[in-house]
Amino acid sequence: MNRIDVDELFAGKQSKYALVVGVSKRARQITQAFEEEGTIVEEKPVLLAIEEIKNHEINLLEPEDDEI
Repeated sequence: MNRIDVDELFAGKQSKYALVVGVSKRARQITQAFEEEGTIVEEKPVLLAIEEIKNHEINLLEPEDDEI
């Protein structure tokens, strides 16, 4: 099982909420793409989404300071 360093993943982010929402939204997109293609994978979509965020393959939109 992969261990995720949350502090490393959260580095440079303002909102943990934005991070959680971003991971879950991306995981749903990955799941939908796999279902449409009929692809079976060993890794969980959440772990794939976390890796993409950690590797800066996707960017998260975070709320402005006055929105927090």
